[in-house]
Amino acid sequence: MGTSVAPVDCMGSLSTDIFYDILRRLDGPTLASAACTCAAFSSISREEKLWEDVCSSLWPSTNREDVKYLISSIGGFRKFYADCFPLIVNKEVSEYQMNEFREYPEEWTETEYYGDMDEVESISPSDFISIVDIRYKEKTICSKVLWDIPNANSFNGWFYNCPFRIDLLTYAARDDDDYGEVIISVSDGLPPITSLERERKDGKLWQELRDGLQLSWIVVNKKMKQAANFASWSALGGQRHWPTDRDFVIRFGSILPAKDILPRQVVECILSTKFRVVQTEGEGIQTTLKLTEVSMQLEDMEGSHVNGRNSLLILKEALSCRRSKNYSEVLESCHLYSKVQDQLKEDKMRNETRLDRLCILCGITAFITFWYCVL
Repeated sequence: MGTSVAPVDCMGSLSTDIFYDILRRLDGPTLASAACTCAAFSSISREEKLWEDVCSSLWPSTNREDVKYLISSIGGFRKFYADCFPLIVNKEVSEYQMNEFREYPEEWTETEYYGDMDEVESISPSDFISIVDIRYKEKTICSKVLWDIPNANSFNGWFYNCPFRIDLLTYAARDDDDYGEVIISVSDGLPPITSLERERKDGKLWQELRDGLQLSWIVVNKKMKQAANFASWSALGGQRHWPTDRDFVIRFGSILPAKDILPRQVVECILSTKFRVVQTEGEGIQTTLKLTEVSMQLEDMEGSHVNGRNSLLILKEALSCRRSKNYSEVLESCHLYSKVQDQLKEDKMRNETRLDRLCILCGITAFITFWYCVL
């Protein structure tokens, strides 16, 4: 004779404390997924403390008391994670841009080219805050917070008319009580190198550094109460031994919309880190790299730096643009931009070559005509 077992509501028999203890051990994506499984998890996952722990684990700079207050003032840690974990994606870069807006249109007025000052004046550079974290092989090596855009209030409008650039290590030091040199060594996972000449041949140090480095650069506008991550997490490219034999430049970034701001409608946000070899392997000495630069700048598709005035408008628009948790989609957006940019450069070089040939031909024709008339 078969026996039947009455179904037991296991979820209902567990206490809220046990649910909380389960959820607090999860990372952000898993916690978000768990919140969709049942009403109990959904309710508990709204606890700010859970998301504060998630953010602190992912972005150690958010563990500072002043940053915690900032995040609470713009909507809390749950909203902050939802805004900053997905990365910026811009699929508006397309092949048709190769045939449009080859030059800055003549009909553009000075206001359209340099930006509408009335709109720019409504954007305060002091409202933009940078929260930056750098990891090497999952270990945090640098966390910095910059509480405004440096030199934005300088006299004679210097910031608005000159190329936009933020040098994090130069200006963040004034806000950090524990500022010190950022170094990574063999004990952090770097491969040992006995000489730079050997590194040039095998490239092992460069490969390990590029593959192991991760960057997050979150921009917050405290007035708009919006935030976005402008980085690509993993490196998009870089340069070995540049500008000196001991320097490595690794580039991160994203593609930002610039509709109605710049003619080509999109720009590249370039986030650069530079490491310098300060010690190579020797007797009792480990291979050591020092972080010497962390910077942000914006470039249009022709490689020109965007000025401060237009950069403020672009940063503002980027805070509300489309984002994705699909990292391959983010990379696709960046690669598409690079492809169109390369095609634009090739097209420009071909046009310049044709123009050079035409000038040479005209010169030869004029030379022959002159001597024909003389003789």
